Amino acid sequence: MSLPHIATRLIGLALLTAPACALAEDHNDAFEFWLNPSASFDLDDNTGLEIETAQRFRSASDGRPDTYFARLWLNQDVSDADTLSGAIERRINDGAANETRFLQQMTTRHGILRTRLRLEQRLVDGADRMGLRLRPRLGAAVPLDEEGRWSFETDAELFWTLRGNNRDSDEGLTGLRTQIGLGYEVNDRLALSLAYLRQQDFESGGPDEVGHAPIIGVEFSF
Repeated sequence: MSLPHIATRLIGLALLTAPACALAEDHNDAFEFWLNPSASFDLDDNTGLEIETAQRFRSASDGRPDTYFARLWLNQDVSDADTLSGAIERRINDGAANETRFLQQMTTRHGILRTRLRLEQRLVDGADRMGLRLRPRLGAAVPLDEEGRWSFETDAELFWTLRGNNRDSDEGLTGLRTQIGLGYEVNDRLALSLAYLRQQDFESGGPDEVGHAPIIGVEFSF
């Protein structure tokens, strides 16, 4: 079975089962604001580098620190519809443990459908061991005009912890992220997006943590 089919099945299963158990619990809501600027550079017709950054502003009173990260991606198109990628990331959590991540992912495009399957190796400062997490995502991008500049985009993503960073960490299905928004290609080099994101962290033995965030994305291509 191919990676896109695995991602689609995992997302579909989670959307059927996870909300039923998670949304039945009480949860704590928090407001956040995310910025996501990035820049990409073509190395050849099928290979590119991308520098992705994010600034996530949260309320310190609810225990979710502001987060800043930078990633360096190497992207390889293996077909018109499939891309393999790898990245290294450094993440700074204001007032909490910082983190380094190694990422491998495959993205696919099937008409308006989009899939992404990402594997993360997580090295958290001061943690017991390296963590492993799988993140399958299923979404859609629907063009809204004849030129294809405007698009409607939505997706749902699972957070499946295969190995916690600490021996007493929660494992299994630990989160669900959903997004809905609009994208606009200003020209061949600049794309803008505005989206609403809902992040639900499933907490065993306590209320789920739910974050609500508008996201502003800015992508430059050189």
